Amino acid sequence: MSKQERWSKLLELLAVNGKLDVEEAAVSVAVSPATIRRDLDELAEQKLLVRTRGGAIAHGVSYELPLRYKSSRQVAEKQRIASAVADLLGVGDVVGLNGGTTTTEVARALVLRTGAMAERGDNSSGPMCTVVTNALNIAGELAVRPQFKIVVTGGVARPQTYELVGQLTEGVLNQVVLDVAVLGVDGVDPQLGVMTHHEDEAGISRLFAERARKVILATDSSKMGKRAFARICGLDQIDVLVTDSGLAPDMATRLTDAGIEVISV
Repeated sequence: MSKQERWSKLLELLAVNGKLDVEEAAVSVAVSPATIRRDLDELAEQKLLVRTRGGAIAHGVSYELPLRYKSSRQVAEKQRIASAVADLLGVGDVVGLNGGTTTTEVARALVLRTGAMAERGDNSSGPMCTVVTNALNIAGELAVRPQFKIVVTGGVARPQTYELVGQLTEGVLNQVVLDVAVLGVDGVDPQLGVMTHHEDEAGISRLFAERARKVILATDSSKMGKRAFARICGLDQIDVLVTDSGLAPDMATRLTDAGIEVISV
């Protein structure tokens, strides 16, 4: 297991339990307690967790997602999806992230990837990535990291999802150009396209897609074939779908026929 895979597993355990014990984590990851201590120290330096005596606890608001998200999170699947999405992004890209648990995991995967790049000496004079987001928790998690340039939209905060919406949000997005937009959604239908539960969030996600050269849909397979109240856009605006291995073969075929590159992890 590579260091990045080990770190992802530790963060998965932390997301589920809210805390980590060195000895228990060592058993779960099948490495020595000394390795776990070094991993936790490095993750604390990345501000992905807070070290405690004998372990670690979750770091700040980024893990304090609303309860309705916590109870239904498919953590392992979403972390695999996030890692695959991060691998599709290039150094120096301007990336748009809307709100949600999967895009939050994408932000964390970017942190892990840029941390590994820095260890290899792959540093540049500018930020490794510019992230434009309307999600307060994502902005808070990335703002403390100098390898990222963070652009936060204005707007009115929705407490259920930590997303900023409204005319102020639209005003900022209308002034930027994105290389890639990564969208988390609540439903994907072969006829209607991609959807979310709230019309104000749908409008902002639609604008993310319109401002981007490439649109990546990051969602677990439980959302496939589902419908939600508010339509974001048609499948013709989606370039890549990254999902988990639970995607039904017939759905994968229909999406591929629609011109979407389908990546199952």
